[in-house]
Amino acid sequence: MIYAILAWVCAFVGLAAFAYRLPDLLRRRHDVALWALCTYFLCSGISFLVDLDLLRLHISAFFGLPNITSLITQAAVVVLTAAQQVVLVYWSSPPAEARRMARNRVLVFGGALAVLVASSFAVGPVAHSETATSTILLSIQHGGYALYMSFYLLICAVGQFETVRLSLRFTTMANRQWLKVGMRTVTVGASMILVYCVTRGVQIAGTRLDFDGSALDPVQWTAGSVGALLQIAGWTIPSWGIRITRARGWARSYRSYRRLRPLWWALYQASPDIALDPPRSWLRDLVPPRDPHYSLYRRVIEIRDGQLILRTSLSLEDFARVARCLGLPEDPTSPLGEALQVRAVLSRPAEERAERADASEIPARPPYEDFRDEVEWLSQVASSFNRLSQGRPGPVDAGLLS
Repeated sequence: MIYAILAWVCAFVGLAAFAYRLPDLLRRRHDVALWALCTYFLCSGISFLVDLDLLRLHISAFFGLPNITSLITQAAVVVLTAAQQVVLVYWSSPPAEARRMARNRVLVFGGALAVLVASSFAVGPVAHSETATSTILLSIQHGGYALYMSFYLLICAVGQFETVRLSLRFTTMANRQWLKVGMRTVTVGASMILVYCVTRGVQIAGTRLDFDGSALDPVQWTAGSVGALLQIAGWTIPSWGIRITRARGWARSYRSYRRLRPLWWALYQASPDIALDPPRSWLRDLVPPRDPHYSLYRRVIEIRDGQLILRTSLSLEDFARVARCLGLPEDPTSPLGEALQVRAVLSRPAEERAERADASEIPARPPYEDFRDEVEWLSQVASSFNRLSQGRPGPVDAGLLS
């Protein structure tokens, strides 16, 4: 039951990955590596699809060849093994060298496939069963088919070992996070398929050495199926992983945008001219119509503009007096100090917020060169402003500044 579920998942994921990359292939028809990658996805999906218990007997009946699905599956595995070699050499080697290396690998695996197909018709599965797994287990009891399966496993093992080697090599060369993650995932998947090859080889050896290796069957098909899934995931991660990074960035920007709103709103009400795009409604401000990164950038600029405007109404002496009264540090360059400056000025009526000649005495913190540091700082200022507002020190401030 579990094997059937894994097989269905592997078939669907492989064909879905092929469909996902097909539009790119139509646009980049001369990209050899992309052709190889799409071939890998297609063959991976087919290798599981044709051997599904629901379909394999119908496919065999259509071709009139018992267990033809086993050959189709094995041929697809050889092709996809060669395809992933082509992808890796094109990704990790100079173009001229990659063409030569890819051609050599295609010739080797093509020759191996020809021998495999000819051998299959010569020996054929000598046992027939309702399921693909039991058919293989019964067939390897016979010497000819055991030799055939050993050759097939050798092709797979050599290909997956080379995949591990090239993937590890390319991981050290890759300069993108998601590409590294993808290659590590491919490496783990190839390693699991090597486990499949070893366990199946042990089962074949068991038929010659008179011990029962059927207990390893769950290990070999689990390793093969999960390994295939990991490889498909690894080859697709560079495509969709960047979308996760962008989504995280948007979520982080939107969260900061919302955290800054109380401070920005207070400054906007005091100086509406700071807003490039005044909010038309609460809902439009809750869900900005533009990119969250841009909206956050504008919010930071407008907060800084609003702070500069209000600072002209507050002297260092006024600030120190308010801080002492509230039992707060007299540091105007801290997040709490900046919040207290805004709160102190806004506590006074608008008509009393005249510019003061001694306002320049208040030291100002230079803006950060890194925008993320600036956002983090203003988020702390906004949090301090919220705490001051919730403490309702307004009347005290107003009295001190009058």
